[in-house]
Amino acid sequence: MPLTSFLSYLELEKNYSKHTIKAYKRDLETFYTFVKTEYGETQLSAVHYNQIRSWIVVLVDEGLTPQSINRKVSSLKTFYKFLLNVGDIEISPLAKHKALKTAQKIQIPFSPEEMEQTFKELEAADDFESLRNLLLIELLYGTGMRRQELINLKIGDIDTGQQLIKVLGKRDKERYIPLLPTIQGTLDRYLNVRNEIVKDDKSAPLLITKKGVKMYETLVYRVINRYFSKTSNKLKKSPHIIRHSFATHLLNQGADLNVVKELLGHASLASTQVYTHNSIASLREVYTNAHPRNKS
Repeated sequence: MPLTSFLSYLELEKNYSKHTIKAYKRDLETFYTFVKTEYGETQLSAVHYNQIRSWIVVLVDEGLTPQSINRKVSSLKTFYKFLLNVGDIEISPLAKHKALKTAQKIQIPFSPEEMEQTFKELEAADDFESLRNLLLIELLYGTGMRRQELINLKIGDIDTGQQLIKVLGKRDKERYIPLLPTIQGTLDRYLNVRNEIVKDDKSAPLLITKKGVKMYETLVYRVINRYFSKTSNKLKKSPHIIRHSFATHLLNQGADLNVVKELLGHASLASTQVYTHNSIASLREVYTNAHPRNKS
């Protein structure tokens, strides 16, 4: 069955997370139910664009946001690209589809003061969980890595001699990020207590639970919410906001956009430019305060 083969492809060849694969599966099954009910179509490979367009109209009528609809259509697009590659279809029904227009949401990063206050909350950390949580936040803010990249870090990915961290990003693309001395210090302390739970193994996950198993996504969110709820009033507190803070703070301090792009693991500069909004706000403040013509 094409769907089963597609999901296996996502898992074995694309190395997508279980959460992502479940989302693809849910989107495709929802669409399949629609075309089967409305058109009597039992083969996804025989679907035409007008059927997909009708499904999009239904989703709009149901009140889904353009972002949610675009994500669901993206699942279909990836599926039909897979069918195209394996020779099950000759033309993708979504070949000429254009995504729905969406209003760009501005993510509000944590301020440097909020970050520092959060680290102060953890500065006395000495037990396993507190040290792990401190290392987790330091790694996210000190490297800008994605949540899944953090979870997948192995002990052997840390090169203390060269002071580098090897990160495996999207599409298995490797990048190296400098290791800050503060992270190195926390890492050494963490590994000492970690070895009391599970012995050092270079191929083992770096961040683990107190039961010795690999850290999972919801736990990462819980840790971030726990500490940032004490230091920030911002509504959204997530790994991505810390990644956003990393990029914004670097740009505010004059970092080159191309350098930030490489650190974040972006394929194109356009992806990095979304972080310049807050940098421009900072630039505007400096400009307004410093320009002679703006003096009263």
